[in-house]
Amino acid sequence: MEDLLEILKYVLPSLVVFATAYFLLKLFLEKEQRAKMMEKRMAGSQIVTPIRLQAYERVVLLLERISPGSLVMRVHRPDMTVLQLQTALVQAIRDEFEHNLSQQVYLSHQAWEYVKAAREETIKLINTAAANLDENATATDLSQAIFAESLNVNKLTINKAIDFVKKEIRLTF
Repeated sequence: MEDLLEILKYVLPSLVVFATAYFLLKLFLEKEQRAKMMEKRMAGSQIVTPIRLQAYERVVLLLERISPGSLVMRVHRPDMTVLQLQTALVQAIRDEFEHNLSQQVYLSHQAWEYVKAAREETIKLINTAAANLDENATATDLSQAIFAESLNVNKLTINKAIDFVKKEIRLTF
């Protein structure tokens, strides 16, 4: 029994020292690992943040460029027929959208859905305005019909999308 007590006198303090050293070392290593992870995140965010901000800017520019007023002013030429103008307007929307398709990586899902809805609504607005014209109409008549249709809509989806993207930018940055 005395031998057991003698052994415990030496083993017990060394176990306490070992356990203390183990837990302190474990805490230190976990803290170091968290610090390195945070450092990596910060370095990554310094690269990604400007790219994300640029993506938001490009999407707002896309939405502005496919708005009916801007689009008609940019694409309309006096020598065009209704069908030519309609085709050119729809093609311009598709080109703008395809050019900025990669921006969806940096936007939230909901923001990108707003952008897609705005594109679809604008194409629908152009096609509806063209369908309501008679066969002798000119490209200028189509332009006027597009402006009239866009005024009839309470708030264009494009404007809603721009508002949503701006709100998301304010919340994110």
